[in-house]
Amino acid sequence: MKHITTALSALAFALCAAPAAAQTPRTMSVEDLLTLKRIAAPVASPDGKWVVWQQTDTDPASYKRAAGLWRVPAKGGTAQRIADLPDAGENSPAFSPDGQRLYFLSGKSGSDQLWLLDLTTAGAQPVQASAFKTDVAGFLLSPDGKRVLVWGDVARDCPTLGCEHSGDTSQPGPGSGRHFKDGAGFVRHWDAWETPGNYSRGFALALGADGKVAGDAVALDGPVGTLTGDTPTKPMGGAEELAWAADSQRVYFTARQADRNEPTSTDTNLWFSELHGEAPFVLTHENRASDTLPAPSPDGKWLAYAAMARPGYEADRLVLTLLNLKTGEKRALTQDWDRSVGSIAWTPDSKALLVTAEDVLDKPLFRIDLATGKPERLKLVPKGKTEGHIGNVSVLKDGRVLYTRDSAAGPAEVYLAAKGKPGVPLSQANDAQLGALNPVATARFSFAGAQGDTVWGQIHKPAGASGKLPVLLFVHGGPQGSFNDAWSFRWNPRIFASQGYAVVSVDFHGSTGYGQAFTDAINQDWGGKPLEDLQKGLAAALAKDAQLDGSNACALGASYGGYMMNWIAGQWPDRFKCLVQHDGVFDARAMAYETEELWFDEWEHGGHPYYEAPEAFEKWNPVNHVAKWQSPMLVITSEKDFRIPYTQGLATFTALQRRGIPSELLVFPDENHWVLKPKNSKQWHQTVMSWLDRWLKKGQ
Repeated sequence: MKHITTALSALAFALCAAPAAAQTPRTMSVEDLLTLKRIAAPVASPDGKWVVWQQTDTDPASYKRAAGLWRVPAKGGTAQRIADLPDAGENSPAFSPDGQRLYFLSGKSGSDQLWLLDLTTAGAQPVQASAFKTDVAGFLLSPDGKRVLVWGDVARDCPTLGCEHSGDTSQPGPGSGRHFKDGAGFVRHWDAWETPGNYSRGFALALGADGKVAGDAVALDGPVGTLTGDTPTKPMGGAEELAWAADSQRVYFTARQADRNEPTSTDTNLWFSELHGEAPFVLTHENRASDTLPAPSPDGKWLAYAAMARPGYEADRLVLTLLNLKTGEKRALTQDWDRSVGSIAWTPDSKALLVTAEDVLDKPLFRIDLATGKPERLKLVPKGKTEGHIGNVSVLKDGRVLYTRDSAAGPAEVYLAAKGKPGVPLSQANDAQLGALNPVATARFSFAGAQGDTVWGQIHKPAGASGKLPVLLFVHGGPQGSFNDAWSFRWNPRIFASQGYAVVSVDFHGSTGYGQAFTDAINQDWGGKPLEDLQKGLAAALAKDAQLDGSNACALGASYGGYMMNWIAGQWPDRFKCLVQHDGVFDARAMAYETEELWFDEWEHGGHPYYEAPEAFEKWNPVNHVAKWQSPMLVITSEKDFRIPYTQGLATFTALQRRGIPSELLVFPDENHWVLKPKNSKQWHQTVMSWLDRWLKKGQ
């Protein structure tokens, strides 16, 4: 992606807020960020007349979160809460195929179970539809409405979702020690220690005339001794990894064999079960890389899915692939399209697919023609606006598209779009709260980065602000990711810009949405081209906007962004007044042996374990440059982070203290790689804001 001109290419500033309310706008607070409503999982009734979604509200006093279900006419109107079970957390709604019932999950009984609401009877109350011995993590109704697929964590030899024992009961006593034997695979993953013998497993069961779960369960993974692994995959997999066939006679699902190779393997396969209790069949055994997102066509002829090509590489391009279910022929439908598929939905006529894919700071929706494989970008927003982040896509029987959209302006809301027209908002859950806040302006810019390639970035700042603004350089994680035009409840540019800062983000080499070669460019070059891009990108932002005070700047980042803070400390030591390092790698050698998903760390350093090629790891190892550190740093880490263990943060803080550099350490004992709990999030923001104010605002 070569830079055509050295001049900056930018879009015009756009206000990042809903129209201001009648009262005088005020500065956005951390409390605002925490209490904005979180919308997800919209579904339409089979007749297309109603839309229901899941909405999570946060109490402004206690910060307790509660999920509920809301319904609105598809033609628009006032949304109303339905299926309200106090303190129960209704979520994951799904209409029965005949539209007479609404199913959902709730914890009202003391565990997460399947519930239903009769939509044909006025005043009907929700009824519990399952009573498994363990939590239901998710479910899918069969197209004919006669069966339900449920999944959750359970021992491999349990015949249904939950039994008297959990996992391997042969653990030796009498102590509390976890005993993992040779070839155990993961011993801990993401934020949890493994329970030997326990997996996320799926089961199909009949639904009785009353809509409740009935009869014996059929396990997707078949008898003990066949497939052993998690479905959905952990830690991030969900309902997108399982699908009913159009005729309701089989289930497709994603799983990776759990064995000693699991920590080094990205080989997730597509399987199917014919629901007779026999071993499942694997469909993608020839591909040693990842296969996922199974999506059967409505006419029953095709199975669409997303496939990577390179084993061991979790950020390889996901190519939309078609399997002819009659002949077994496979075709890489988007092989010539240099974008990675993020989700898959069929059109009702089975002639096209709708997929999301990152594309230069946006995540739009594309229509892929089945015959040609050519992508057509759908314009779901009015002319002059950017798509932002499109998600939760489904297609109604009449072709209308239901989805959520979020952006740097605000969190996700539900939209419905007719063919060829922009989407119409059905939820306005956050309009009033956002409208009461001072707006923030966002501008996009591009520049010639490393190797002359075009690199994109964004500037967020208070709209209408006067005078010079201190600068915050945000560095995204991944590292194959993007600080695109999307909302985040964790690293949110709007909350920082609202405090009087200009937030600059740069999609350095390694970022997604610019083609696979650009994404691959960070491999074995963690501290090379990305750092050059950040240096040139910050200079480009300062040249573009004279209001930015480049002499008064701090840099912040988490995960790979946290690594970059440690790298900047040694390679760009005199540039920033302060740094904020969250969950970043400090010592590449320790990381190589301590992290859980070994495939990631080894791929990024040449595809070898540390002991085979230590020089590849040491080339970009921050610990080798501590003697040059001088920038004050706030270090944040969490004890349940098994991706980048908290010892990396402790080591960073020790290095700073031994060097006599002003530094602080914030450790969360109950968080993982992300800070998710509301009160912890508030503490995180207060600590970070205080640190930034100390170095950028005090004394001015």
